[in-house]
Amino acid sequence: MVLLIENQWRSLMELKEVIGNRRSIRYFQPWRPVEKEKIHVMLEAARRASRAVNAPFYRIVVMERDELTPEQREGLRTPTTTTDLELAPLFMFWFIDPTAPNRGPRTLKQLVDVGALNASHGWSHAYVDETVFPLVLQPLMKNDLVAATLAACEAGFAMTQAMLAAVDEGLGVCLHAFQFEAIKDVMKAPEHLIPICVLCFWGSFDNPIESDPKVVEYLREKKMIQAEAPAPWRMQEVAALSRMFGLPE
Repeated sequence: MVLLIENQWRSLMELKEVIGNRRSIRYFQPWRPVEKEKIHVMLEAARRASRAVNAPFYRIVVMERDELTPEQREGLRTPTTTTDLELAPLFMFWFIDPTAPNRGPRTLKQLVDVGALNASHGWSHAYVDETVFPLVLQPLMKNDLVAATLAACEAGFAMTQAMLAAVDEGLGVCLHAFQFEAIKDVMKAPEHLIPICVLCFWGSFDNPIESDPKVVEYLREKKMIQAEAPAPWRMQEVAALSRMFGLPE
């Protein structure tokens, strides 16, 4: 859940200081809106988290406090999520997608194509189709508990990066459980998604948040957004590394 915001970009903290400064904040100033630019930073940080098979295991819906009626906010309550819902000016609802490994054949081949998964380690398009998908990903998805557990772990990586980015931007945040049924109609979430947490700190599933060019440029300047693969020299680097270690090219 969010809070304590500053109106301008400020000097960023060192990573270790950000980690040390993070606390679970439960007192918010509901009259102070959270700048969309800072929400964008959090979402970009989440998107850059490590993820299995390079697939998106989570979905996020961001809503301002006053987009929900008092009755809906009351319905979100759990024994451990109470006053925070009245104080936080913004909610970031997290859902996990246990079907994400279905995208593995496409996303893993993308990693092969850009030189992230290489022949030196046994990877190829054929290896994805003939080994990884039928022997690893398909069996995984047949067990609902295993698939959901994997998705929750993957979402946890993204949540952590989003929270640390929020702290770095001068926000206070706290993760909470919530009762999804109270806002199910408002969310319009696909049935296969599983709600897991609300990060108290705009939208629904059919109203995606647009990228802000100013924020993108700011994050490029800070090197959080970097040049996308493939780098023009990557394949030569992979070949050189394979020769160095006596691995197949």
